[in-house]
Amino acid sequence: MNFLLVFIGGGIGCVLRYIIGLGFLKITTSLPWATFVSNIVACTIFAITMWVISNKAILNQAGEQGQATLKLLILTGFCGGLSTFSSFGYETFLLLKQGLHLTAFFNIIFTTLICLLLFYVFNRQTV
Repeated sequence: MNFLLVFIGGGIGCVLRYIIGLGFLKITTSLPWATFVSNIVACTIFAITMWVISNKAILNQAGEQGQATLKLLILTGFCGGLSTFSSFGYETFLLLKQGLHLTAFFNIIFTTLICLLLFYVFNRQTV
């Protein structure tokens, strides 16, 4: 059942990401707007879902199983399909919240630099 929840949520997230991309096809600015909007939407939904899960009054009726279902469907599936940046943002936020500022800084810097370096290394002939 867990795989099905992730599959359904991820499928919906991926389709929304594709629709957002189609919506920005004719915009010719240097900022990749479709990715920007997808990241912002995914992070917003992720943050709101985490707030809902942490608000015991809202989920008391659903119980722990309801919370687990919501996490798999919305956070792992939908937000993961729409943008993995939402996970990166949340995990970095948790590091900051725990007072691990240096770790959060290194997570931001190294993730960004290593990803850019990998694109450069494997695509330098096309750049």
